Amino acid sequence: MIGRRAAAGLTAAALAATTLAAPAVRAQGSPARTLRFAPHAPLANLDPIWGTQYVVRNAAMLVWDTLYGIDSRLEPKPQMAEAHEISDDRLAWTIRLRSGLRFHDGEPVRGADVVASLERWMVRDPMGQAIRALREELSALDDRTVRLRLSAPYPRLLQALGAIGAPCAFIMPERIARTDPFTQIDEVIGSGPMRFRKDEWDPGARATFERFERYEPRDEPADWIAGGKRIAFDRIEWIARPDPAATVAALQSGELDWWEQVAPDHAPVLRRNRQIGLDIADPLGNIGSLRFNHLHPPFNDVRARRAIAMVVDQADYMRAVVGDDDVLWRRAPSFFTPETPLYSDAGGEILSGPRDHDVARRLLAESGYDGQPITLLVAEDVAPLKAMGQVTHRLLRELGCVVDYVATDWGTVARRRAVRAPPAEGGWNIFHTWHAGVDCASPAGYTALRTNGDGAWFGWPNDPGIERLREAWFAAATPAEERAAVAELNRASMAFMTWVPTGLFMAYQAWRRSVSGIVKAPLPLFWGVAKA
Repeated sequence: MIGRRAAAGLTAAALAATTLAAPAVRAQGSPARTLRFAPHAPLANLDPIWGTQYVVRNAAMLVWDTLYGIDSRLEPKPQMAEAHEISDDRLAWTIRLRSGLRFHDGEPVRGADVVASLERWMVRDPMGQAIRALREELSALDDRTVRLRLSAPYPRLLQALGAIGAPCAFIMPERIARTDPFTQIDEVIGSGPMRFRKDEWDPGARATFERFERYEPRDEPADWIAGGKRIAFDRIEWIARPDPAATVAALQSGELDWWEQVAPDHAPVLRRNRQIGLDIADPLGNIGSLRFNHLHPPFNDVRARRAIAMVVDQADYMRAVVGDDDVLWRRAPSFFTPETPLYSDAGGEILSGPRDHDVARRLLAESGYDGQPITLLVAEDVAPLKAMGQVTHRLLRELGCVVDYVATDWGTVARRRAVRAPPAEGGWNIFHTWHAGVDCASPAGYTALRTNGDGAWFGWPNDPGIERLREAWFAAATPAEERAAVAELNRASMAFMTWVPTGLFMAYQAWRRSVSGIVKAPLPLFWGVAKA
């Protein structure tokens, strides 16, 4: 549950794991089958703690498991955990693992693995950081029992351990989890339903996952990342093509079974094909992001950041992303997800009022901008990011800025955005991404909204006042207090202009009608999917 009571008000239409095709799940022992899937981006790495790329998180859901899993009501349910106990003062949590859990190398999952994995995750995740600050003890009492003792209650502990938002609290073998959280792991061993075939991996084009025969799913029905994760395939192949037209052709010919994110221009063609199903993948959508580097000029000055916001027209960005299909986008002058209980557009006038290039140019000059190149990283192999990057390029030039347009791939952007050096020394000024609506429904695990300096997400914004407002939301005692706290948090974040929301967009997914069991969710879920 997000924000204690908040998630209960989320609309059923937005949050239900609606089945797009009636499931016909085959038993784990069914004949060999292969599912060919086109992800929204190439899988350039497979460390779900080191970074926050959604494509990595999505793949990691096949390979690793979590102690708890969030269901379609945003409620945490036991996953690797069998049960837990809480002390009367709510400071000590004792979690017992299910029996029979094994890693892909055949070794049992132990309490020591859980401890090491949570310690690595706590460094990178916002809720994990809060737990880490309260931690007095995190230890393995035995191979199946872990104890966490806190200095103060943390009511959202189970939500944190089962969260969908990257980085998730995946459990790894202790030897791997001891890797520095700011260094990528070099061994991919999980305990999830599929094992990663590193020997077949082409980071720019293909990734292969193979059934882990010793995986024991829970008895409950699957519901988002909770319940029994029963896979009906012996192999799942992720095939990323840089040309959307080639993906369309492959889906129509049967070379592909499922396309995660359909390029909008190609949706009408697929809709006319009776062998293809097409629908919105996630009703909560995604919030587009123009992300600043706060460490270096000109965007270390709030006036420069606000100058860019003053000329951003969300309609330009969203139509560049989704084309003429107005069903797929809406204006959203907020950092929070529209049509969710905590949504507020307080302070959003800077994005919804008239666009003023003259005032923006004056603000840029006052910030000290004197024509130095602005390094704009654009992942041209991910269609929405390429579209947003091109709009930003045009806006910067209209403001008289010199632009160093770095056309590259998403894997390179993911690596370079972690560089803190000045742009001329391999760093950057702006990159584009998006944040899933489910991650932006409350401040709880909202990584991109943090302004805690060196501990913040890429761009490293630093504003203690915004952090205090975030803490005020955590301390809220009633729904009204929660809503008021979020309104003030949004207002302050807009004034500081942590980053620029470029609008809310949704995406279609498409699949061969021979495939069943695909559901609407914030990420592609492979359990419960089958192929006739």
